[in-house]
Amino acid sequence: MRRLAGPVPLRLSVLSSVLLLLFGGSSPAFGADGPSWSARGVATFAGRAFDACSAPPLATMRAWGASPYRAVGVYVGGRARACPQPELNAGWLRGVRGLGWSVLPLYVGSQAPCVQAANKKKYRLGEDPMGTGTEEGRDAVRAARELGIAARSPLYLDVEAYDERRAECAAAVLSFVRAWDRAVTAEGYVPGFYSSADSGVAQLERERRAGTADLPEVMWFAHWTGRASLDAPEVLAPQAWTPQRRIHQYEGNVTETYGGQALSIDRNQVDAPVATLG
Repeated sequence: MRRLAGPVPLRLSVLSSVLLLLFGGSSPAFGADGPSWSARGVATFAGRAFDACSAPPLATMRAWGASPYRAVGVYVGGRARACPQPELNAGWLRGVRGLGWSVLPLYVGSQAPCVQAANKKKYRLGEDPMGTGTEEGRDAVRAARELGIAARSPLYLDVEAYDERRAECAAAVLSFVRAWDRAVTAEGYVPGFYSSADSGVAQLERERRAGTADLPEVMWFAHWTGRASLDAPEVLAPQAWTPQRRIHQYEGNVTETYGGQALSIDRNQVDAPVATLG
């Protein structure tokens, strides 16, 4: 989701970054030893993508065919979704597919108890993060199906920045995310995760190294370096969430114009699963 401030700061020390680079952990590098996405029937995209708070009109998507972007992030549901979606329906998705666009579906559900953004605090997790994760995972699948997004598509859970150093808060987020992942996986979809590099992503990278189960299969990390690269050793170990399991949101809140149509967007570099339409 579009963030409210500038580049995402990292609290990792130089020493911890070096250790992460050298010893990235013993847990599996998601997908590296298992079936490829193609063997699982999962479509992928490699290239540049943008996300905007509301799905743009088809006329704008047609005009943006002149842009360097070929995929678009779309907010398909969730109680913390920020913007109205007057254009978004199954016909819109078929239309953008016909124009040659790939789609990255995002779901903005409940947020961390210690979420930082003031406009997200009313969506904080309650006393049953696991139950909420299960319920909202199923809701994400329902929203996807209503839009014609088929099984074997990714669904990206958007968890905005929070203070992952607060143990109780981090534990609630982890319980929520793992339950959401299990619910999405049970329905045949691919669980993905979006968060800032120094909060949700940092926490889940530690969990990956610890061998925690039921983590997201794809990582979408917000780290506003301005550099369109999927390599981020200060954020993720080189083998983590590879191959074809990373999206880097490298710049945000920028305005671009193509074909006379201006949009405020975030910029992303992608090598990851995208939606398949039924």
